[in-house]
Amino acid sequence: MGLLVAQEPYKRTMKLMGSRFDITVVAKDPVEANGYIDLAVNEITRIEQLISSWDANSQTAEVNRNAGIRPVQVNAELFELIQRAISISKLTDGAFDISYASMDNIWRFDGSMKEMPTAEEIKASVSKVGYQHIVLNKENSTVFLKSKGMKIGFGAIGKGYAADKAKDVLIAKGVVAGIINASGDMNTWGKQPNGNEWNVAITNPMDKNKVFAVLPITNGAVVTSGNYEKYVTFEDVRYTHIIDPRSGYPATGIISVTVFAPKAELADALATSVFVMGKNVGLNRIEQLPKVACIIIDDKGNIITSKNIEIEKS
Repeated sequence: MGLLVAQEPYKRTMKLMGSRFDITVVAKDPVEANGYIDLAVNEITRIEQLISSWDANSQTAEVNRNAGIRPVQVNAELFELIQRAISISKLTDGAFDISYASMDNIWRFDGSMKEMPTAEEIKASVSKVGYQHIVLNKENSTVFLKSKGMKIGFGAIGKGYAADKAKDVLIAKGVVAGIINASGDMNTWGKQPNGNEWNVAITNPMDKNKVFAVLPITNGAVVTSGNYEKYVTFEDVRYTHIIDPRSGYPATGIISVTVFAPKAELADALATSVFVMGKNVGLNRIEQLPKVACIIIDDKGNIITSKNIEIEKS
């Protein structure tokens, strides 16, 4: 009988899709681990080429170039991603919208803004946004953006989707456990070699050196949305960098949203949407979804959790 080789977690950090990715796999030696991590990197790179709107050769860029002109045939994977994005837009009443990419950039969060944009500028900035004007033809696998100037982008779900796909590739290859962390979009499967669950720490946005909860996560995704550094304040109202694609105004009232869901793509989209919908509507939507939970921290530092989650405050 051969000896059982103990498995260990191996981790690699790199920049992919313009963000930091940490990929951890449980494997028997560094050679095996590196082979697995390379597979995950290849998959993430493949997705980036599919959904990147700034890569002129991508199908996404082709769809945007033909806005108001003609439908563009895309492969089944991109078609289905757009289809799912539209169903999330309906679910969130447009608080999430992949045509947000057509918004004019009138808000700046780098300290250079001295006054609020005018109501006219804000209204004009979102005039091209509207998932209702994305026409999908399943038979021909085509996507058509009805108005000239419309654009789609996957900023709010792309990293989550890439993490889901990389996880699928590794599970298919027999990797028993791991974590794909795409700049805070965590996707896990299996358990640590010692039999414990993977844990995720949730930072306190009021004090980033403090963690207010550590939660076990089993074969699912957790995404925290909330950039406490990126905001502007006018007349005592703090406007975050997450902008409501319906109104053109930045979200207010919430500083951090953490969503737990079976897939990172869904968790990603919902975390952004809850910011925009506000805590009451956001909580209500989350509680209607199976296997989804959230933790919201409002701008007063209150912690609100959906009814299907228990946290031990540390």
